[in-house]
Amino acid sequence: MRDAGRILVACCLASLLTWTLSMSDAAAGSSLKDLARLEPLAFQDLPGWEADDHHAAFQAFLRSCRALEAASAELRPAQAPQTDLLSVCREALKTPDAGKAEAKRFFEAHFRPHLVVPHTGAGFLTGYYEPEFQGSRTPDAAYRVPLLDRPEDLVTIPQGETLPGIEKGLQAARRTANGYAPYPDRAAIEDGVLGDRAKPIVYLRKPGEAFIIHVQGSARIRLTDGSVMRVAYAGRNGRPYTSIGRVLVQQGAMDLESMTLAKLMGWLKDNPEPAKDLMRQNRSYIFFREAAELAPEDGPIGGAGHPLVPGRSLAVDRSLWAYGLPVWLDGQLPLTLETAEPLQRLMIAQDTGSAIVGPARGDFFFGSGEEAGRRAGLLRHPVRFVVLQPKPGS
Repeated sequence: MRDAGRILVACCLASLLTWTLSMSDAAAGSSLKDLARLEPLAFQDLPGWEADDHHAAFQAFLRSCRALEAASAELRPAQAPQTDLLSVCREALKTPDAGKAEAKRFFEAHFRPHLVVPHTGAGFLTGYYEPEFQGSRTPDAAYRVPLLDRPEDLVTIPQGETLPGIEKGLQAARRTANGYAPYPDRAAIEDGVLGDRAKPIVYLRKPGEAFIIHVQGSARIRLTDGSVMRVAYAGRNGRPYTSIGRVLVQQGAMDLESMTLAKLMGWLKDNPEPAKDLMRQNRSYIFFREAAELAPEDGPIGGAGHPLVPGRSLAVDRSLWAYGLPVWLDGQLPLTLETAEPLQRLMIAQDTGSAIVGPARGDFFFGSGEEAGRRAGLLRHPVRFVVLQPKPGS
């Protein structure tokens, strides 16, 4: 799961590099019908549908189905799945080894595509990934920037709810002897206000590296002993996300069109004091845990509570959509700042992010490592967003 503000998100790096274009803050708490209309389509209306790898999409769908069937706990709860989606999942689990043709027939038999048409704005897609940095379990002169574990006094507020004394819209609170209080923001936490209530689980070299991991919500850390540690999202302070990329553009320090993750990281490294102030404008702060249960080949854990699938997992607005829904994307997948290839692919809603707000807003999971990060940082494009709704009685 990522705090992409998309947690990407970001949320991210399009969430780092851009602002949320699809919906305003006023959309929070609105229902799907308030924000968009769904136009029924036929599968033959989807350009590229015949050529997609439906087997790969089906295997990703099975991950969601296994979690739904087991009623597994979601890391960041989304809309409850419809009974029809649960029925479709039970059918899918009967044929886990379906090939391309059989998987294609399965989706066509059990779902109906619907184009999501927002009442305002349009479909918009960004990308995210699992970063990889060097780190150490113990601090020294080189490794001094901590990732913190979840403090015991942190209370996560369920979506759409609030707590006494807590401003509406905050997604977490601090439990005190006198009731609840807003949780400290990034600046206060970095200055040590939590004391030993939040213990470091690993140390990184640069504040910018830690910030990227906060945005992505997960990471692979190559430790000094040669082993690899996986860290996963364990909670957040509930403060709103602010895109530092947007701030830099507004300040005139960079232009949006030429900004990349490498360029942004370079700026943070070369301007340490301004960078510290810049990052603190994002008051959101993420806490982590060591994800020792993940195998090396596993993706990071998404909002749905299970490992993500590169190129098939999609982060969506959890207030509007259920995890496990298939989503057809029709747009462009950039290769460089100047070139792109067609994106016509069936994805599965398996994650969410703070900046992933709106009915046709998505975040595309690219995978792990430097190349995945490069590709993710290029993606901030319009997209045709088609949700496959389960057929009644399937």
